[in-house]
Amino acid sequence: MSSTAGTATADAQAPPRGSLRALLPALAGHRAMTVRTCAAALLEQGSLVALLTLAAHTVGTAVVEGRAPSAAAVTALVTLVLVRALTTWREMDLSHDLAYRVLAALRVRVFDGLARSAPARVAGRRSGDLAATAMADVEALEFFYAHTTAQLLAAGTVLTGGAAVLAAVEPWLLAAVLPVAALLAAAPFADARGRAARGSRTRTAAARLSADTVETVDGLRELRAFGALAERRRRLAERGRQVGEAQRAEATWEAAAAAVRDLLIVVAVLGVVTAAAQSVTAGRLHGAWAPAAMALALSVLGPVAESARSLSQAVALRAAAARVGAAVKAPALAPPPPAPRPLPPGPLGVRLHRVRFDYGNGPVLDGVELTVRPGQTLALVGASGAGKSTCAHLLARFWDPSEGAVQLIPVDGDPVDLREVSDTELRRAVALVGQETPLFHGTLAENLRLAAPEADDALLAETARLCGVDRIAPMDTPVGERGATLSGGQRARIALARALLARPRVLVLDESTAHLDNAGDAQLATALRQEGRTTIVIAHRRATIRRADRVAVLEAGRIAEEGTWEELTADPGSALNRSLAAAPS
Repeated sequence: MSSTAGTATADAQAPPRGSLRALLPALAGHRAMTVRTCAAALLEQGSLVALLTLAAHTVGTAVVEGRAPSAAAVTALVTLVLVRALTTWREMDLSHDLAYRVLAALRVRVFDGLARSAPARVAGRRSGDLAATAMADVEALEFFYAHTTAQLLAAGTVLTGGAAVLAAVEPWLLAAVLPVAALLAAAPFADARGRAARGSRTRTAAARLSADTVETVDGLRELRAFGALAERRRRLAERGRQVGEAQRAEATWEAAAAAVRDLLIVVAVLGVVTAAAQSVTAGRLHGAWAPAAMALALSVLGPVAESARSLSQAVALRAAAARVGAAVKAPALAPPPPAPRPLPPGPLGVRLHRVRFDYGNGPVLDGVELTVRPGQTLALVGASGAGKSTCAHLLARFWDPSEGAVQLIPVDGDPVDLREVSDTELRRAVALVGQETPLFHGTLAENLRLAAPEADDALLAETARLCGVDRIAPMDTPVGERGATLSGGQRARIALARALLARPRVLVLDESTAHLDNAGDAQLATALRQEGRTTIVIAHRRATIRRADRVAVLEAGRIAEEGTWEELTADPGSALNRSLAAAPS
């Protein structure tokens, strides 16, 4: 019970103020369309005010003076009806066109932000939650861009113009309208914090449901195998219940707000009728013009009331806007160099020079000094958690070291710090094959060509043959989402072939052959032998380590020892022997 209460409290916290305003600059790239949308909204609202006012005047003239409408009045009414219909359609068309164009660009910016801050910001979040931000949260902002910005500007303009006319015709009518207009405009802000908190609760609940649903679909085989489907169903049902409760709370408050707005409109009607009756009695307003003046006074309130409703719903989107804004503005953990330095041609070695790094809870690497000469193969060994994968991620520049430098060493010339290399050139020079093998829905050939879309069929076939991928299936065979139709060893072969297809000068293998048997490991070792390529292999398997030119052992964030297999295994008390004793053979 306490856990549920704590969750509800956390969900009820309002997102930062200004989250919606921060997304307004997204309209800057569509200035012309934004102007056209605002103009259409102004014409749509203005034509309605003019239509209602003229219609009321025509009726008033017919009733009070007993005169039939003139041809000019009928023509004007028909014209206003047509203008109103056309501008309503045009405003809806332009506003939604603008909104969807902005959302399309916003999704790309969200993806760029996630990619820019990966893997640190992404690693701690569930894929369903990330998908909710990239898709559902962005989609929710359609209402803000399509139904709020232009309409608020038009409503303010119509109210100002109508107020000026009323002030000239009959100030008492203006006095009856302005207080209600002010209350309608202020109503969305009176409960802004509560609306934002309820919207945040809904967005959070929906994101959790999305994350649980994605995990359930991905793990259906395991859930079925261990008889856990019933428990998972209960969990999804609970998540669905939480979403329903959050949505009902929002709908209930919105219904109450709508009732308040309707009550204010009723008050305005009573005030306008009273003011008009007094004006007619006092002779300040001719009886035939009284209906027109009343219609004008009330019609300028219509856009204000509609804008208040839209603004109320937009405030509830503050949580979605905050999540999208955080993704868009995510800082780069490896910022691009201001003046990229080109890499020299030829083989490249690697150097970690006095590298220190931590994830915020103590040092993982503490002054690592390691050099791998061009064309050399180094096996990096150490206990689990020693920092081997961190070294691999630093070499791929997913992060930058807190101290020291990670450098590429040409055969001739000065070392080049990774922070001075553009991301595009770095990806061509250094390839990392990690422990996980992400495969995408598509054919085998499409997955291989991710690293080198320009690779011709001959190179693709040769690389597939070297890595034994050609024996898995024909190149046009679909692999299934995330490679669901393949074994771990097959996925490892595909991942290695994909990296080799890009012809990197430095190849980093982070336990990427762990799913292979000894025969497969030996076969892939043959494929890796290429003159000039530098290879760093993170592994526990003895056969893999033995094939390396040199071996480095990582302990307590430092290189404990380095040498050949024969040199390090000759000493029974060496760090390598201790590491091998603790690892599976």
